[in-house]
Amino acid sequence: MLNPRVKSPPGLARAEEDDFASAVLDGLSGAVKTLPCRFFYDARGSELFEEITRLPEYYPTRTEAAILEAHAAEMAEGLPAGGILVEFGSGSSLKTEILLRQLPQLGAYVCVDVSASALAEAAARLTSRFPTLDVRPIVGDFARTVTLPADLADRPRTGFFPGSTIGNLIPAEAASLLQAFDAGLGAGGRLIVGVDLKKDARRLHMAYNDARGITAAFNLNLLARINRELAGSFDLAAFRHEAVYNPREGRIEMHLKSTRRQVVGILGRLFHFGAGERIHTENSYKYTIGEFQALARSAGWQPTRVWTDPDNLFSVHELVAGGQTLRV
Repeated sequence: MLNPRVKSPPGLARAEEDDFASAVLDGLSGAVKTLPCRFFYDARGSELFEEITRLPEYYPTRTEAAILEAHAAEMAEGLPAGGILVEFGSGSSLKTEILLRQLPQLGAYVCVDVSASALAEAAARLTSRFPTLDVRPIVGDFARTVTLPADLADRPRTGFFPGSTIGNLIPAEAASLLQAFDAGLGAGGRLIVGVDLKKDARRLHMAYNDARGITAAFNLNLLARINRELAGSFDLAAFRHEAVYNPREGRIEMHLKSTRRQVVGILGRLFHFGAGERIHTENSYKYTIGEFQALARSAGWQPTRVWTDPDNLFSVHELVAGGQTLRV
């Protein structure tokens, strides 16, 4: 059984700190200021995101969970007894439990995440709820090819990538990530991936501009993290959350807008902001089913089944590697 005290490999924490610093300094130095959305999820950011998922305006989490509840048995059909489930960016692994209940003969659950603490908490909970489950945590970046434990290398593999995280990437980056998943899962691999669908712009606007201001707090928390970890001097009251739908690109764009002219210090460097100048913090691409299937094919996957909710708000796709025919 897993020891729930999962530790990061030596040097990983320092590498993450250096990555954060360089990404912030580089992103704010460009003609268009940007900050990568992967840095939203410090402890406070993760708490705020959990609040977002419970908001009435924010449909993706509950809609995807409902799809999984309705169709998990079908999704589990493609993974034979003794196979392994690999989750990329597993976080709390809450949605994963829906699939695990349909996989009593699963060989192992491999959870990949950059957060050792999230892995430890999830592993402790899962081993309590599924006492016979072999949980294998891997601390690392799921965007890089994942090397499975040697004793699992020859098992049938299904990847799991819920939450429409793939929508945070521009399409070319999303295709590259799908190729990395293909390499990590190997020949005959299979992938279950959540994808948010295109819909009425007003509904999208409400989902990312909630009445309680939780999404605004989540966005602004990135500046608070810079202040805390990188000796920043952001005045959070001088920035305003903005989320708009860009129909030409088919994506929600999140920004932090400076409400006045100001100068911000970070690690001894100064950054000038004009009144109304924005920091682009996140994209969230929305797809039609056909658009995402075309993207998957361009990355070497063969789309097979797809599941949606009755209102066609969200989709969960099954992909198989290298044009393999699914056997159930």
